[in-house]
Amino acid sequence: MATTAGPLVVDVKPRHWVARPEHAFTFSWTREAVEARGWCYEVWSEPPDAELANVRFLAGYRRDWLFEPDLLEEEGDEAVDEEPPPDRPDWLFDPAILDDVRDRVVDGETLGEAFACLPGRPAPLVRAAVLHLLWKQQWLTDLSVPLSARSVLRSAS
Repeated sequence: MATTAGPLVVDVKPRHWVARPEHAFTFSWTREAVEARGWCYEVWSEPPDAELANVRFLAGYRRDWLFEPDLLEEEGDEAVDEEPPPDRPDWLFDPAILDDVRDRVVDGETLGEAFACLPGRPAPLVRAAVLHLLWKQQWLTDLSVPLSARSVLRSAS
Protein backbone atom coordinates (compact mmCIF):
# COMPACT_ATOMS: atom_id res chain seq x y z
CA MET A 1 0.00 0.00 0.00
CA ALA A 2 1.16 3.55 -0.67
CA THR A 3 0.90 5.67 2.48
CA THR A 4 2.08 9.13 3.48
CA ALA A 5 4.84 7.42 5.50
CA GLY A 6 5.99 5.41 2.47
CA PRO A 7 5.21 1.91 1.18
CA LEU A 8 3.47 -0.46 3.57
CA VAL A 9 3.44 -4.22 3.09
CA VAL A 10 0.57 -5.92 4.91
CA ASP A 11 0.38 -9.62 5.71
CA VAL A 12 -3.26 -10.58 6.29
CA LYS A 13 -3.61 -13.73 8.33
CA PRO A 14 -6.27 -15.17 10.64
CA ARG A 15 -5.78 -14.14 14.27
CA HIS A 16 -5.17 -17.75 15.37
CA TRP A 17 -2.20 -17.97 12.95
CA VAL A 18 -0.52 -14.85 14.27
CA ALA A 19 -0.20 -16.32 17.76
CA ARG A 20 1.41 -19.58 16.59
CA PRO A 21 5.19 -19.85 17.07
CA GLU A 22 5.64 -21.70 13.75
CA HIS A 23 4.39 -18.59 11.92
CA ALA A 24 6.46 -16.15 13.98
CA PHE A 25 9.60 -17.06 11.97
CA THR A 26 7.90 -16.24 8.67
CA PHE A 27 6.55 -12.94 9.94
CA SER A 28 9.97 -12.04 11.36
CA TRP A 29 11.77 -12.93 8.12
CA THR A 30 9.25 -10.96 6.04
CA ARG A 31 9.53 -7.96 8.39
CA GLU A 32 13.34 -7.94 8.05
CA ALA A 33 13.19 -8.19 4.24
CA VAL A 34 10.60 -5.43 3.91
CA GLU A 35 12.17 -3.06 6.45
CA ALA A 36 15.60 -3.54 4.82
CA ARG A 37 14.11 -1.71 1.81
CA GLY A 38 12.98 1.14 4.06
CA TRP A 39 9.35 0.11 3.86
CA CYS A 40 6.90 -0.56 6.70
CA TYR A 41 5.47 -3.96 7.54
CA GLU A 42 2.34 -4.93 9.49
CA VAL A 43 0.35 -8.09 10.14
CA TRP A 44 -3.41 -7.62 10.08
CA SER A 45 -6.12 -9.96 11.30
CA GLU A 46 -9.86 -9.90 11.70
CA PRO A 47 -11.14 -7.60 14.43
CA PRO A 48 -12.07 -8.95 17.86
CA ASP A 49 -15.31 -10.93 18.00
CA ALA A 50 -17.37 -8.19 19.71
CA GLU A 51 -16.32 -5.54 17.20
CA LEU A 52 -17.04 -7.82 14.24
CA ALA A 53 -20.47 -8.73 15.66
CA ASN A 54 -21.31 -5.05 16.21
CA VAL A 55 -20.30 -4.05 12.68
CA ARG A 56 -22.27 -6.93 11.19
CA PHE A 57 -25.32 -5.96 13.23
CA LEU A 58 -25.11 -2.27 12.31
CA ALA A 59 -24.59 -3.14 8.65
CA GLY A 60 -28.23 -4.18 8.60
CA TYR A 61 -29.10 -0.49 8.93
CA ARG A 62 -26.71 0.81 6.25
CA ARG A 63 -28.90 0.94 3.16
CA ASP A 64 -29.81 4.49 2.28
CA TRP A 65 -32.64 3.42 -0.02
CA LEU A 66 -34.63 2.48 3.07
CA PHE A 67 -34.83 6.20 3.86
CA GLU A 68 -36.31 9.10 1.95
CA PRO A 69 -33.49 10.17 -0.45
CA ASP A 70 -34.28 13.91 -0.28
CA LEU A 71 -33.74 13.89 3.48
CA LEU A 72 -30.41 12.09 3.17
CA GLU A 73 -29.19 14.58 0.55
CA GLU A 74 -30.15 17.49 2.81
CA GLU A 75 -27.97 16.05 5.56
CA GLY A 76 -25.01 15.63 3.20
CA ASP A 77 -24.90 11.85 3.27
CA GLU A 78 -23.62 10.28 0.11
CA ALA A 79 -26.20 7.84 -1.15
CA VAL A 80 -24.93 4.45 -2.22
CA ASP A 81 -25.49 3.72 -5.91
CA GLU A 82 -28.00 1.09 -5.03
CA GLU A 83 -31.57 0.82 -6.19
CA PRO A 84 -34.30 -0.48 -3.93
CA PRO A 85 -35.62 -3.89 -4.81
CA PRO A 86 -38.44 -3.69 -7.39
CA ASP A 87 -40.89 -5.41 -5.04
CA ARG A 88 -40.45 -2.69 -2.37
CA PRO A 89 -42.82 0.14 -3.37
CA ASP A 90 -42.44 2.44 -0.36
CA TRP A 91 -39.76 3.68 2.02
CA LEU A 92 -39.56 1.59 5.16
CA PHE A 93 -38.74 4.50 7.43
CA ASP A 94 -40.54 7.74 8.10
CA PRO A 95 -38.15 10.57 7.15
CA ALA A 96 -39.64 12.74 9.89
CA ILE A 97 -38.50 10.21 12.50
CA LEU A 98 -34.96 10.24 11.11
CA ASP A 99 -34.95 14.03 11.24
CA ASP A 100 -36.43 14.14 14.76
CA VAL A 101 -33.88 11.64 16.04
CA ARG A 102 -31.06 13.79 14.65
CA ASP A 103 -32.48 16.78 16.53
CA ARG A 104 -33.18 15.04 19.86
CA VAL A 105 -30.17 12.82 20.55
CA VAL A 106 -27.19 14.64 22.05
CA ASP A 107 -23.59 13.80 22.83
CA GLY A 108 -23.24 11.62 25.93
CA GLU A 109 -26.65 9.97 25.81
CA THR A 110 -26.85 6.20 25.89
CA LEU A 111 -28.21 4.05 23.12
CA GLY A 112 -31.16 3.24 25.37
CA GLU A 113 -31.91 6.94 25.85
CA ALA A 114 -31.68 7.48 22.10
CA PHE A 115 -34.12 4.63 21.48
CA ALA A 116 -36.58 6.32 23.86
CA CYS A 117 -36.11 9.87 22.54
CA LEU A 118 -39.45 9.91 20.66
CA PRO A 119 -41.99 8.22 22.95
CA GLY A 120 -44.93 9.09 20.69
CA ARG A 121 -43.41 7.35 17.66
CA PRO A 122 -43.25 3.62 16.86
CA ALA A 123 -40.30 2.22 18.82
CA PRO A 124 -39.03 -0.06 16.00
CA LEU A 125 -38.83 2.89 13.61
CA VAL A 126 -37.02 5.05 16.16
CA ARG A 127 -34.53 2.24 16.84
CA ALA A 128 -33.94 1.77 13.12
CA ALA A 129 -33.28 5.49 12.65
CA VAL A 130 -30.85 5.59 15.60
CA LEU A 131 -28.95 2.55 14.33
CA HIS A 132 -28.83 3.93 10.78
CA LEU A 133 -27.30 7.16 12.06
CA LEU A 134 -24.82 5.16 14.14
CA TRP A 135 -23.84 3.18 11.03
CA LYS A 136 -23.42 6.47 9.12
CA GLN A 137 -21.09 7.58 11.94
CA GLN A 138 -23.11 10.64 12.84
CA TRP A 139 -22.54 9.30 16.36
CA LEU A 140 -19.74 7.09 17.59
CA THR A 141 -19.62 4.49 20.35
CA ASP A 142 -17.17 1.90 21.59
CA LEU A 143 -17.59 -1.06 19.26
CA SER A 144 -14.97 -3.16 21.05
CA VAL A 145 -17.64 -4.25 23.53
CA PRO A 146 -21.10 -5.62 22.68
CA LEU A 147 -23.64 -2.89 21.94
CA SER A 148 -26.21 -2.43 24.71
CA ALA A 149 -28.64 0.13 26.02
CA ARG A 150 -25.73 1.46 28.12
CA SER A 151 -23.49 2.19 25.11
CA VAL A 152 -22.64 5.89 25.20
CA LEU A 153 -23.06 7.90 22.01
CA ARG A 154 -20.51 10.56 21.10
CA SER A 155 -20.94 13.19 18.44
CA ALA A 156 -18.78 12.52 15.41
CA SER A 157 -18.03 16.22 14.92
